[in-house]
Amino acid sequence: GGPYVNDTTNPQNGNGSNSVITASDITVTAVGGGGGGNYVNGSGKNGLSGGSGGGGSGTDAYGAGGGGSYTSGQGNNGGNSFNGRGGGGGGAGSAGVSATSGSRGQDGGSGQSSSITGTSVTYAGGGGGAGAVAAGSGRDGGGSGSTSGSGGSGTANTGGGGGAGDPASGAGGSGLVIIRATRAAASTTGSPTYTTSGSYHIYQFTGSGSITY
Repeated sequence: GGPYVNDTTNPQNGNGSNSVITASDITVTAVGGGGGGNYVNGSGKNGLSGGSGGGGSGTDAYGAGGGGSYTSGQGNNGGNSFNGRGGGGGGAGSAGVSATSGSRGQDGGSGQSSSITGTSVTYAGGGGGAGAVAAGSGRDGGGSGSTSGSGGSGTANTGGGGGAGDPASGAGGSGLVIIRATRAAASTTGSPTYTTSGSYHIYQFTGSGSITY
């Protein structure tokens, strides 16, 4: 999400790291989410581009920041700011909400549901934008924005975005790589969580690792 505060010391919020899986000659990359726009000396900043875009920040009178753009096939745009209210960060399922006249900091976009583990879970929701009066909510693992203090962090292992705040935005939630196959692996590294669902063998990696069949 995008902040509303005047921040002369903290740098632009950075993008999240990519999650990457390589199998044989195929590499699949989930692009990290875009950082929210920083508001410096009355000048609004655009959210950064990423898997989903970060929310914009700033005031309408001094250049409101636009939402960052998304990566095709991976997420959605961040929301635009307006009159000191930050836009929400984009989620995997929908764009971050743009702020409007007199509105609060806005909500993050929705995540995307998956039943690959045998249970439906919604991942990669956007973080909420900050506002002077009221802040936006995070969705589906995204952290909420703040009116005073640091924004909320995204939920671990969901890829949810961090919420905006002052003096700092919340960190995005760590990602997750899930592999499902009809036979068990011969070996793994990285200590993945192993479960079964029906005839499927499911391995969930929350960090670097490998799997061999």
